[in-house]
Amino acid sequence: MKKVTSIGGQALIEGIMMRGPKKSVIAVLKRDGEIVSEEMRFSTVKDKIKIFKAPVLRGAVTFIETLRDGYKALMFSAEKSGFADIEQAEEKKEQEEKLRKKAEKISKKKGIPQEEAFASLKQKQEDGGGKISSTLINIAMVIGSVLGVALAVVLFMWLPTTVYNLIASPFGGPQSLSGLKPIIEGVLKIAIFVGYLALVSQMKDVRRVFMFHGAEHKSIFCYENGLELTVENVQKQRRFHPRCGTSFMFLMLFVGIILGFVIQLVFPAVVSLKWIWVLIKILILPLVCGLGYELIKICGKYNNIVTRIISAPGLWVQRLTTKEPDDDMCAVAIEALKQVIPDDGSDLIDCKCR
Repeated sequence: MKKVTSIGGQALIEGIMMRGPKKSVIAVLKRDGEIVSEEMRFSTVKDKIKIFKAPVLRGAVTFIETLRDGYKALMFSAEKSGFADIEQAEEKKEQEEKLRKKAEKISKKKGIPQEEAFASLKQKQEDGGGKISSTLINIAMVIGSVLGVALAVVLFMWLPTTVYNLIASPFGGPQSLSGLKPIIEGVLKIAIFVGYLALVSQMKDVRRVFMFHGAEHKSIFCYENGLELTVENVQKQRRFHPRCGTSFMFLMLFVGIILGFVIQLVFPAVVSLKWIWVLIKILILPLVCGLGYELIKICGKYNNIVTRIISAPGLWVQRLTTKEPDDDMCAVAIEALKQVIPDDGSDLIDCKCR
């Protein structure tokens, strides 16, 4: 018997997080093949402030909280899988190589044995010279996050507007092609988004994350199709799901194009004001998130010609963000999914399509 569930997931480093209506669970594949799982507790402002459960508003809040909780889950999976240990070992090896090069220079300059110089440098590092306090680590993480946001603003806000102005320049400036501005910028954003995904999907570690992403989708489809959650049954399912976060990101780009048309019709003068236009696009991001969230919920609940057309681009892009998983990855997905399925069926959605 087919059903539609509200349970969703996220692929992690060597693991998967499943979020059900009552709890969230992370399952991680360790380097020795053991699967470990742990319940994660996430707070949501929607439980404290009811207005944030309203349509559109709930989408913006969910998007922000998903980024926050996803980062926490990602760090947990990196630690449990042993990935963090590998990174630390590689970093330690690089530091030792630098110390040895430095010790070699000191040895030649002062005429002391190279090993003695190396031991002295290493001792200074262990005594505090090479230690980084947790405060500095947190600062580095904040700086990294800020730089990530800045890069996103440049790639998806500033760059499309700059390229549009260059395209419009031979025709008389930004106002000359103002009717095409949202379409041109939208196409550029989509090209950047797809190009980025295609590029990172070639990286070995990212490809494994995308394989876990495929396992997440397959396991949810297996559950929705009413089949027993076994590796064999999960592997038979398709890996493209209409409620995927990739589809959500694509819908946000689509909604952004529509809102761009509306803003242009209401305030035509802003088209020629580059930085004002970029600022407006940043300010309407919560609205874009909210509308995209509502669209993806509709596409997951209804199956008709309209929702299939809306879902099609996102499902196509999932060919980049999901890969066929191996059996161990499917077992991880099953472990996480089983623990978040509620006994009372509160995860099931009243679907009008299947």
